[in-house]
Order: sequence, then C-alpha cells, then structure tokens
Amino acid sequence: MRRLLILLCLVSLQVFLQAGLLSEAVDAQEPPPAFVTKAKQIYMVEAKTGTVLLASNENQGFPPASLAKLMTMEVVFSALKRGEISRDTIFPVSEFAWRTGGAPSGTTTMFAALKSQIRVEDLVKGVVVQNGNDACIVLAEGISHSEREFAARMTARAKDLGLGRSVFGNSTGLPDTESRTTARDLVELSRHIFREYPEFYPIYAQPDFTWNKIFQRNKNPLFSLNIGVDGLGAGFAEGSGYALVASVARNGTRLFLAMGGLASDKERLEEAKRVLEWGLSSFETKVLFKQGEVIGQASVYGGTTGHVDLVAKEPVDIYLPANNPDRLSGRIVYRWPLRAPVTEGQDVGVLRISAGDRVVREVPLVTAKPVGTGSLVSQATDALLELMFFWL
Repeated sequence: MRRLLILLCLVSLQVFLQAGLLSEAVDAQEPPPAFVTKAKQIYMVEAKTGTVLLASNENQGFPPASLAKLMTMEVVFSALKRGEISRDTIFPVSEFAWRTGGAPSGTTTMFAALKSQIRVEDLVKGVVVQNGNDACIVLAEGISHSEREFAARMTARAKDLGLGRSVFGNSTGLPDTESRTTARDLVELSRHIFREYPEFYPIYAQPDFTWNKIFQRNKNPLFSLNIGVDGLGAGFAEGSGYALVASVARNGTRLFLAMGGLASDKERLEEAKRVLEWGLSSFETKVLFKQGEVIGQASVYGGTTGHVDLVAKEPVDIYLPANNPDRLSGRIVYRWPLRAPVTEGQDVGVLRISAGDRVVREVPLVTAKPVGTGSLVSQATDALLELMFFWL
C-alpha cells in the first residue's frame, strides 16, 4: 500500500514535468529506429550529462579479459592518491610475475627482467601503454603481497564503487573462472577513472613506452581509428569474443562506450567506429531545467507547510537525437513521507528521465528551502492522514 501511495503522490509531479519539461517532444513523427549493432553487450553514455545513448544486455556478464586491467589500475591509482604508495615506490619482479606475465609467458608483456626492481610509475606505464601482464602482477604483489589478495581487493573496491556485477580472480585478465564484468560496469569504471584521476588518465593516450630497451607502441587498437579516442583498452576471451572500452572526445563532447561479444578484431574496430561516429554526430545537448529552477515538489509531514520545492544542484541537460528526438517522460522519486524539519539543500530523491521505456538519466534532487516543524495540531493532523492512507 505504501508503494501505491508513493505512486499516487507522484502523479501530479509527473503531470507537471510532462507539461513543463516535455512539451517540446515531437508528436507527429515516429521515433527513430533503434541503432543496430553486432555487439552482444553494449553500453554508451555521454559524459557530461550521463545520458544513456545505447544499451543492450548491458548488465549481462562476460569475462573481462585484459579489460580487468582497468580495475587493477583503479586500485593502483587510488593507492597513489591516498599516499599508500608513491610513483617512486620500488617493487621487485618475482619469478611468478616473470613466468606468468613476462617474456616466457607468450602474452602481452612489459619485458620486466627477473628479480629486477621497478618504480611504480614505470609499472603503471607498463600496464596502461603496453598492456603488460608482468607489470600487473608486480604491482599486485607489491601492494597486497600476493595476486590472489590483490584480486580480492579489486572485487571489494568494485563493490565500493557500485560495480556490483564485477568479480575479479586476478590482476591481468588472463583466463580465470571467477572473473566476470558487464558493459555497464566497465563504462562506469572508466568514467570514474577519468573523473577521479586526471593526473593519470592521460597515460592511456601515451603513444609508446620503452622498457628494458624494448620499444612498444600503445597496445590499444582503437587509436588506429583516428576519431578522437584517448583511452581505454580492448580484450579477448575464448568463448565470449572481442570486447572494448573506449572514451572519445570531439568538439566538447565526450562519450564512453563498452562493447562485448564481437566476432573478430576487424569487427570490433568497425563497430566501434560506427557506434562512436553515430554518438558524436547524431545528438545535441538540450537544457531541460536551469540550475536552481523548481522541478517539482515533495510532500512534507509535520511541517510549517505541507510541501517543499525540489531543485537540482546543476543544470539538468540531456543529450538528445538532433533529428526526430525521442519522446521524453520524467518522474520524481523520493521516500514518502518527508518529515519535518527539512533543511535547505537536503538530499530528497531523484528525477528519472526516460526515453520510451528506457531511463536515460537520473538527477539527484534537493530541497530549495528549509521547512520547520509545525504546531502540535498540524503534526497530529498529518500523523492521522498518514495513518489513514497507510491502511487504505
């Protein structure tokens, strides 16, 4: 019953949103056909607004392969930011790291020499630029004493970041029965790295790196597309196919894309280029609400007034198709009842903006002004109303 009551409370808010915010949606034209891709899993968002441009099986799990290195580097970047380690910290190259991910392994490697000592800054470049499995293991062992312990830390960190569908069995992405991720988790992880570690993110676009007198170009195949990609990586796992995570920037617009389940490296490059070009050329940004503009109201119980205006801390904008824009709908969701006293700027709920049946953006909402505690009579009246509605 409480869920029903919440829905009833939202009806007037939704009408307000549809009248004020969505009146410009095109009625006479059919929405454009969904973009068709060969990827089995795909998720793409526009960075500034967080608008979801494309999503299909985005929560379906698949092996991360080398894309697991994104989580490895997030843990390393976090340790650097917190001062747990420094760029000049030295870690030794163990025999396990050398045999499993180094020259004898036949996999992508930094060519770290057995029993040598390497600075963290160079190991980071060995992972990000050269996709080195040996560099991953050296970092994992140096930070957590064993790769297994480090992998557990990766999984725990992923959960802390809200990436609950991702599990990591090692630091490299080499075949492992435990490791799983999703296209959505990979995009959110990439966005997090871009936002939180601006001093390290440019390494993903570094064109080459030389270690142990061996010159290697950046292993990211997406740079060959020449469309503005500046990160992040690609992977392949037997049985699930080719995958990628890309960030592309052009004319002030940045997109993040994750794709999986592609049949070949050629198909991966072709689909990445086609999807990213579509995302960059077929949309435009539209402001729906200015910063501080009232978006809706929430009921307040036991207060000096029965409602409070809700606003967003930033302008509410969305990345829309330039031609034949999708019909939008909006809805405010908050936990009812909101009890007095209420402070100004108090987090209350979210505005969910949908295109058709797909949520394309969620915007946190806060109260526009404070609401004090009402008189004993008003509190008693509101308590009675709440009790009556609860038992309906």
